[in-house]
Amino acid sequence: MSQKDLPDFLTLKQACELLQVHPNTLRNWDKSGTLKAIRIGERKLRRYKKSDLLKLMEQK
Repeated sequence: MSQKDLPDFLTLKQACELLQVHPNTLRNWDKSGTLKAIRIGERKLRRYKKSDLLKLMEQK
């Protein structure tokens, strides 16, 4: 999937696949403020902004 085809907000699984990291890594980054997640719905599911993910990829 190209970067253009990505939705504006990605699920935890989609973000993990894009960044090639374990889900716990993203959870830890959220806690530490490295990559903040947006929490949605009653279950407080994590969603990640595409722009934030792309910025992080540029830094690596």
